[in-house]
Amino acid sequence: MKFTHLGRTGLTVSRLCLGTMNFGPHTEEAEAHTIMDTAHDLGINFFDTANVYGWGENKGRTETIIGNWFARGGGRREKTVIATKLYGDMGEWPNEGKLSALNIRRAVDASLRRLQTDHIDLYQMHHIDRATPWEEIWQAMEVLVAQGKIIYVGSSNFAGWHIAQAQEAARARHFLGLTSEQSLYNLMERSVELEVIPAAEHYGLGLIPWSPLHGGLLGGVLRKEREGVRRLNDHAVGRLEDKREQLAAYEDYAAELGHEPGDIALAWLLSRPAVTAPIVGPRTLEQLHAAVRAIDLTLDQKVLDRLDEIFPGRRPAPEAYAW
Repeated sequence: MKFTHLGRTGLTVSRLCLGTMNFGPHTEEAEAHTIMDTAHDLGINFFDTANVYGWGENKGRTETIIGNWFARGGGRREKTVIATKLYGDMGEWPNEGKLSALNIRRAVDASLRRLQTDHIDLYQMHHIDRATPWEEIWQAMEVLVAQGKIIYVGSSNFAGWHIAQAQEAARARHFLGLTSEQSLYNLMERSVELEVIPAAEHYGLGLIPWSPLHGGLLGGVLRKEREGVRRLNDHAVGRLEDKREQLAAYEDYAAELGHEPGDIALAWLLSRPAVTAPIVGPRTLEQLHAAVRAIDLTLDQKVLDRLDEIFPGRRPAPEAYAW
């Protein structure tokens, strides 16, 4: 495994982040524990979750599975940089979601109980809260840092100007502010190249891309379709039909290079500016082992240029849409 710092911080994390969203809904607890143990064996020390994972009536289930794994000891907690998120509603009453100071206080304590730990290494805002002022958010986060309940703060699904707002408000309070941004980013979805990545680079945030294979479409979906081993939901089928020509060219090029399409997609992300660690969310051990192959795959400029031809990217704003 290779390691890097999370943005401008001194925190060392693996170049792949283990996503746990499947734990509970698709992966039973025993197998989830095996996957996390194997991730440690492979050198992955960076795990990502959220308080809403488990979904529906089972919200919080994923954090509970991780907490039960930590409780088994053996240095599991000490070896793990654990990131979780808040924002989504955890109940039906007011103040059980979003980013009010009240919900931040309640949400962190609930996550700590489920995770069976005394602190969260990276506490991420899952979405921007347009109704809560940054003064309130940062005051609440400062209290959690002072109490030792969290160490770093991150964002997820923020626009570039949200990052700027947050950082300038934190600067005025002499607070570290955001250390990372978790965004949808992959070969097929490159909108963050307009403003989010430039903002992350300017403010020293580590970018943590989610859905690096775009819901499986970049993982050899056409070949799997031919082999009858891949079933997509209706939404994914629609995206597949819209991009079938591009995906065919991509899979043909991957075959020409002698690599799996998913390996190339992850290796491409690892080559991008500001990217700290793509989130891989395996349902099985096999998927975890497959993801790790990308760590040792280096793409030369010729390959990067061809990938840009197949999946054109975005120039930074305003050059993308002005002179």
